[in-house]
Amino acid sequence: MSSTVIEVSAVSKQYRLGQVGRKSLTQDVNRWWYAIRGKEDPYLKIGETNDRSRKGASEFVWALQDINFSVKQGEVLGIIGRNGAGKSTLLKILSKVTAPTTGAIKVKGRIASLLEVGTGFHPDLTGRDNIFLNGAILGMTRKEIHAKFDEIVDFAGVERYIDTPVKRYSSGMYVRLAFAVAAHLEPEILIVDEVLAVGDAEFQKKCLGKMKDVSEKDGRTVLFVSHNMPAVQRLCTQAMVMQFGRNIYMGNTDDAVNHYLHNKQLQQTTSVAERTDRNGNGMVKCVGFTLLNSKMQETGNFKSGDEMNIAIDYIFTGNQPAKSVWFRIQVTDAEEEILFILNNAHSSDLIAEINKSGRLVCSIPRLPLFGGTYNFNLTVQSQESGLLDEMEAVQELNVVDGDFFGTGKIPAIRKGMFVMHNWNIQ
Repeated sequence: MSSTVIEVSAVSKQYRLGQVGRKSLTQDVNRWWYAIRGKEDPYLKIGETNDRSRKGASEFVWALQDINFSVKQGEVLGIIGRNGAGKSTLLKILSKVTAPTTGAIKVKGRIASLLEVGTGFHPDLTGRDNIFLNGAILGMTRKEIHAKFDEIVDFAGVERYIDTPVKRYSSGMYVRLAFAVAAHLEPEILIVDEVLAVGDAEFQKKCLGKMKDVSEKDGRTVLFVSHNMPAVQRLCTQAMVMQFGRNIYMGNTDDAVNHYLHNKQLQQTTSVAERTDRNGNGMVKCVGFTLLNSKMQETGNFKSGDEMNIAIDYIFTGNQPAKSVWFRIQVTDAEEEILFILNNAHSSDLIAEINKSGRLVCSIPRLPLFGGTYNFNLTVQSQESGLLDEMEAVQELNVVDGDFFGTGKIPAIRKGMFVMHNWNIQ
């Protein structure tokens, strides 16, 4: 029977808004004074959830609240949830990058973490040196690292650049080497965040295969955060769904994914103005997201090749204008894979200044999608004021097959996009 290698009990993480550092001296003294009198920590009485769309009454926010779960040896646990749900914070606590405010974590074995591009690497050292550095951190001898060295370099595909400082690497090369090191230096627990999305599709597939191997063949434990639901279902034996810093579901992977997707559908029945699962400072807040046809009539159904207009209504709540603003729309398929991105910064220019409420319309002359169900993620950002507003799964789009090329022929393929093209014999 497999033993438990990770035990998380009543873990919560609190941050103070606008502050660098964990707490002030005054708070430390207050906590100590309450503790010696046997009273509850006064800063734990704040019951607000991590709802980033509204300004709370407190200067504190809970990134995690009362997380409880355990993972057995050899299991692959998928952690899924929207942006801001607390997934990355949880992994940082498990990786000992940061400490929980309350609760306890018991871990048996060495942990290798891949949380963001460059995790654990020294930029001025070469790829070779970083392999040996990471191995030493994991407690391996130089002989043990030598035995794995060629395998690591081959997996990462960076042999030509292995003696080049990693600060010269592209983000894709960085990730390939970082994953290869983390997966091959025999940690008992491997923790992987969304960072694999930086790599190309072939390498992502290679990484998923390696994680499956280290779990099934070597009996190692893997924690995997991803928005790619098919990848989670293929790889993970269990899954946990997080929302607003809480664990709202834990169990069979397929059931967990269904729970997450059903919860997403429920959110879509809530108007954009009332959505609370959003990030950003709220200086500019989207309150409407409407799909319009060529006659500027509202509809949620289109044919391939139709004109589609996306109207975004927003309100301005700032004291100072939001400058150099871009609106970004990600169009995703049913598996939450991003198909293409619409961004005013790419197609035209940044919006110089927003100082009042209004409407922005993005027009697609000919919708290049095959028949199917799609969705939109929305981000509003300012070069000066940072993230203003962000939501996932804002609106569902239904597309039926249409005569995109005007030939009366519709391709049999059911995935991808149409591309206008011509053929000439020369």
